[in-house]
Order: sequence, then structure tokens, then C-alpha cells
Amino acid sequence: MRILSKNLRLQDITVMYFTALATLVIILVASYQAPATAMNPSDPLTKPSGPIPPLPMPFRVPLDPRGELQLAWNISYATQEVYLELRVAELKHGVVLGMSDRGELTNADLAVLWDDGTKSYFGDAWSDSEGHVTLDKQQHYQLIETRQTPEGFYLLFKRPFSTCDPKDYLIEEGTVHIIYGLLDRPITSLEQLNLSRIQTGLQRVLMLRPDTPSPSLPPDVQILEVLAPNVIIPSQETTYWCFVQQLPNLPKNHIVMYESVITAGNEAIVHHMEVFECSPEIQDVPQYSGSCDDKMKPGKLNYCRHVLAAWAMGAEAFYYPPDAGLPLGGPGSSRFLRLEVHYHNPLLLSGRRDSSGIRLFYTPSLRHYDAGIMELGLVYTPVMAVPPRQHSFHLTGYCTSKCTQTALPPGGIHIFASQLHTHLAGRGVRTTLVRGGREVEVVQQDQHFSTHYQTIRILRKMVNVLPGDVLITKCTYDTEDRNQPTVGGFGIMEEMCVNYIHYYPRTQLELCKSHVDTEYLQKYFSFINRFQGGDQCVCAEMSVTKQYSKLRWDSFSGEVLDSLYNTAPISMHCNQSTARLFPGEWDKQPLPVVTSFLQRPRYPCEGGGHSITRPDEPNLALGPA
Repeated sequence: MRILSKNLRLQDITVMYFTALATLVIILVASYQAPATAMNPSDPLTKPSGPIPPLPMPFRVPLDPRGELQLAWNISYATQEVYLELRVAELKHGVVLGMSDRGELTNADLAVLWDDGTKSYFGDAWSDSEGHVTLDKQQHYQLIETRQTPEGFYLLFKRPFSTCDPKDYLIEEGTVHIIYGLLDRPITSLEQLNLSRIQTGLQRVLMLRPDTPSPSLPPDVQILEVLAPNVIIPSQETTYWCFVQQLPNLPKNHIVMYESVITAGNEAIVHHMEVFECSPEIQDVPQYSGSCDDKMKPGKLNYCRHVLAAWAMGAEAFYYPPDAGLPLGGPGSSRFLRLEVHYHNPLLLSGRRDSSGIRLFYTPSLRHYDAGIMELGLVYTPVMAVPPRQHSFHLTGYCTSKCTQTALPPGGIHIFASQLHTHLAGRGVRTTLVRGGREVEVVQQDQHFSTHYQTIRILRKMVNVLPGDVLITKCTYDTEDRNQPTVGGFGIMEEMCVNYIHYYPRTQLELCKSHVDTEYLQKYFSFINRFQGGDQCVCAEMSVTKQYSKLRWDSFSGEVLDSLYNTAPISMHCNQSTARLFPGEWDKQPLPVVTSFLQRPRYPCEGGGHSITRPDEPNLALGPA
């Protein structure tokens, strides 16, 4: 069922809201008083002139481990605003909701509701480098409604994506780190509040979502559930649980949708989940249910790496485009799936049982195209490394025009979703499409990426990649807390730079990645060794990892390495689904040349226009169909 009619425009909703709010400066609901601006605590209170129409809130996520705080929201791309509704199960003397770069309590953009023991106030605020809170001179959080219900206290407000206020957070595509806090005593002034002295927490969400309706499911759709087998959640903060499920013999079907299945009561503990298909070459995978980190787990689980589905807390159901589906069953597929569930249990709750997982919807009525998954970015190799003590270091992987010209069909492919991936040092990922030396489109980007929040993200607009195009994936890393170089690899303390793109029609191109040419890397080691006086032996007989660790790292050695990565030839991995390279010469390939770069779009507060929607598009995001 559609939450919002396509004929109901944002303008209609705006008229309804602001008619109701015409005389509303501050809202009084039940016994709770909340001024629309906190600049003057002595402002008189007035009540709304009538009931406020309900606003659909299709996106929601629990904030705290007990689920006592819940955030719901909706988006208007037409006016570039986000509507936020915060529910607090038991409100005492106030609540803080904020956004910051990485979830820090410092330098955060805040909306605060507080009381002084007599009256209650709402305001736009910010925290400084020590967590002290100050009321913002520019009030961009606009209070719409407060209400008290048996389920808790509700606070409804809105703010623009961008305010051009340097104290405010820029809401953009990608991960948003939400911080929250509860006030357990009154304060006479907001300046008395320090976030480090109250109960706080962190949650990550994708705030901006596609505003297109979900496609309908076919009438012959069938369901396959991949669920944890009544697991007792360990009483430790972090657990990755693995479970192997064997499938019956299936003819070829198409997965057309999947959604999460969360055991009631565990909504705030099940952090994210993934379903992997095992390699078809592995004839038998042992049954297993236990920690993914258990050294005694079957080694064949390492061959279950092909992602079929991924979900993270707050994510909606994932729908494939009407013309495409992901193959399940039939020749060339595996009968074994691996479910991986991440339990985040900071309260160390014990005795909780869980049967969460993923529900796959598939149909025997095959769609026109098979969907495929392709890896972009950097090859998993130690030849790509990040120096220690770097605040922002970039590594870039290429899918070259030669590879797309060789492997893609004449009409190209259509990317409709992607899953970004790094390990712990990753801070940002960006994939751009380059055609004829010009950046033409951003496929996906996340400037606040966290390895702790990885899900498949549906693109707001499909991207058509043609033969001869280039795809460039650039990752940003922070190694300020590390004294040794971080090399590429599979270990969590090693690094990756990957974008798993979901596209159709499926091709034989499964991996389009690169790494710096190893001969040029050896020249770098020799040069730095001579420059540093040759007191450290860095010779080609050593492993690359050892050579990196033997260097004396300073600003010069880091800058030269960065220059090498941005100028030296690359080795391309233009791989077929058989893991073999496409025919051709792929070593010592020149870096793609980019002569024109995309400019950041201007927001309304900068003089830019509102986003344009088609006449038949609703201007508020839709809920699940």
C-alpha cells in the first residue's frame, strides 16, 4: 500500500500545515511546553488553532539499544528539507538529537528540547570542541508539533538539507551519524549543558533515500527465508554470527525483492545482516552455526563471498528494477548460502534468543534481464598502502575504458544500486563515471562512510555505463592513530576500497579493478631508501608488506607515495566470472586522463534552485509499496 498518494503534492501538505500553524509560535501539548524559538525564554505560549494533519514517516530506526528512542523521517527533494519525528518512551527533562562528522559529541549540530523546572524550550544549538552547548544565533530547526501519547512523547520538526550556517551539518547522500542524549534534570540555561556529562549514544542512518515508488511484485512470487536458528545472542558487545543453509534443487529463478526479518524485541540489537552465495565449485559446505571469528569454523565458509542480499539497521526492503532479477538456482549456482548477522549488544544483555535474517522473494517467471554484481575499486593486494599518521589519504581504483570497451555490450549496462566497502580506516568512498575525459555523473558517494554501516544502496537515478567509459573509485582513509603503514588485504586492520555495483544486463565482467604497477613501486622503495641514507634495507627479495614496514615514514615519504599512485602506470584486473582475465594486455596501463570535473550543486541558501521533479512525481518520499 502506498503511504502517500501521487496526486498529493508537497504544496498541498504545506498549505495544510501552515494553515494550522498560522498562529503557532510555540506549541503546548498536554503538560509539555515547547517554544518555537529558544532565543527568549519569556516568550508567551500559544496553542495551535486546530488539529495538525498527519505527515507520513516512511523511514524509521531505533536509536538506543533498548529501543526507547526512535527516529522517523521523511524527505522533500522539491524544497530540500527533511522532516524528523523523535519518539521518547519516557521523557524526563529534555532530549538532544544531533549530527556530526563521525558521531562525535564535539562540533555537532543539535536540536535540543529542555526545561528549567517550570517551562520547556526548543532550539537549534551546537557543541564546541569540548562538548559545551551553545544556542545557535540562526534557528534552522523549525518546530512543528509536540504530543504526548501512551507510547511516549513525540517531537516533530524540520530543517533544510543545507543552511549555509557554518555551525550546521550538511545533510547529503550517504551515511549520517546521529547522536542523541537524554536530560535527567532541569537546566536554567542551555549553556549549562555539556554533552560529555549526560547519557548519550550514536546511531548511523541513510537519511536521504530515493523518492520513487517501489515496483509491484509478480503474482507467482515465492518466499525463501534465510534465518538464524534460534541463536542465543552472546552477552558481549560485538558478535558476528555465521549460519550455513542448504537450498533444495531449484531451477533458475529471479530474486525480485528482499527484506529483513527481525525477531521481536531484538530490533535495537540486530545491527546488520548479509546473505552470501557460496562458490559453485565447492560441492559441499558443512553445516555450521556459530561465531564467524571462531578459528574452528569450517574453512569452506571462506568460499561463501558472493553477496546476494545486505541489510543494515534502518534500511527498507530492497526491490529490483521491473526488468531485472538476480538469478537464484539453475546451472552455475550454488546450493549453499551463508547468513552473517552482526549483533551489537553494548548493554551485554544475556539470554536473548534470535531468529533474525533475510526474506528473499523470487519468481520462476524470469524477467527480461539477469542482474549482476561487479566489483570496482582496488585489487586486494598489499602493493596499495596508506602511510601511518595520515588525517586524509586517498587511494584510487580504476575501471578503464579499455576494459569496458572489451567487456560491455553495445548498449552498456545500467547501475541501479551499489554497496561501498572499506575496513576500519575508511572515511569516504566516491565512484564517478568519466566519458571522453569528462566527469559526467557521480555513481555513488559517501563522505561520512563507516565500515560499521554497510548496506546496498538503491540509486536515486540509474547510471548508464557505455563501452569506452571509465569508472573511478576513490577512497579516503584516516590513519592518525596508527604508527605502521596499512596495506591492502582481507584482514580488518588491512584495507580495501571497493564498490560492489548492482546492474543489468549481466555480463561476463565480474571484476574491474586496478593496482599500481609493481615495478614502479619497487623504484619508489629504492628511491626512498637512498634518500633516507640507505640505513634501512628495502630490497625486492622482501615481501611488499615488509618493505613498507621497513621505511622510515615522514611527510616526504608519504607525499612521494601519493605522487606515485597518482602518476604511475597501473595493472588492470579486467576479470571474467571464471576469474580469468579478458584477452588483452593489462599490465603497465596508463592512468585514465580526466580533464573536466563535476561541480558541487548549489543549495537554495547559496542561491541555487530547488530540485526539479516530474509533474507526475510526489514531492515527499514514498513508503514501501
